[in-house]
Amino acid sequence: MLALVKKPHIEISIHGEHVDELLAWIKKKYDVTVLANDQYPEDESVSIESTEYWQEMEKNRIGNLLAGARLKAGLTQTQLAEKLGIRQNMVSDYEHGRRTYSDAMAKRLSKTLKVKEEHLKYGSE
Repeated sequence: MLALVKKPHIEISIHGEHVDELLAWIKKKYDVTVLANDQYPEDESVSIESTEYWQEMEKNRIGNLLAGARLKAGLTQTQLAEKLGIRQNMVSDYEHGRRTYSDAMAKRLSKTLKVKEEHLKYGSE
């Protein structure tokens, strides 16, 4: 069984005895979506690309990559903005897809966040 726990986003795979009991216990505290269940035929499974979650994430891929890199660096939007000499709302706009950043800004972001510039443009392979 593959389950997705929302907020915090955790993906877990559960196998063995008492899976349903464990899942019921987790559901008491977290909002859980079961992505695949070994008990059901494969034709009932859906590809991740066809889910609403995936489609929403793909709409703002670049912004999500930036937010992920910022969080991995342990920075808030305000801290990143200060390091770049820009306003916090610009970082927010980049992350939410309301504003696109230039190649020059991608270079500054990559240097500040210590990630490859290509990662902030296209994602990693």
